[in-house]
Amino acid sequence: MGGFLPVPDALAYLAGNWRTVRSVRDLASGDAGEFSGTTVFGPLEGGGLLQRESGTFVWQGVPRPAERTLCLLPGRSPGAVDVCFADGRPFHDLDLASGRHLADHPCSADLYRGEFTVRDTDHWRTVWRVRGPAKDLVLTTDYAREG
Repeated sequence: MGGFLPVPDALAYLAGNWRTVRSVRDLASGDAGEFSGTTVFGPLEGGGLLQRESGTFVWQGVPRPAERTLCLLPGRSPGAVDVCFADGRPFHDLDLASGRHLADHPCSADLYRGEFTVRDTDHWRTVWRVRGPAKDLVLTTDYAREG
């Protein structure tokens, strides 16, 4: 894979609609699933973006509707944002100024380690590695700009 695309303004880059495909692999059991849908980054009152993801998650052959909402607030620099859960709790930092970012999120006994990479103006990826007493997962999400 080539280099990463530096993003001088993360909120401007992310704004809009993205086609979203996520693979979920359970390394302990060998099970796998996939989410497909859309992620919309729209204006958030007071500044920032509201991230709304909706689609279908298929696990062990069973499709279910799935959605999540996150808030992206302006960060320390234009290339950075602070990502929060919908209820305002901090999730992780995200700095795309170099086109690549690593973030950690401790959740109870589990550790989520994320790698964010910007491939070009219309494609970016996240890979979360989740490890803990009951979890051993890899979640890979590809985003492609719509329109």
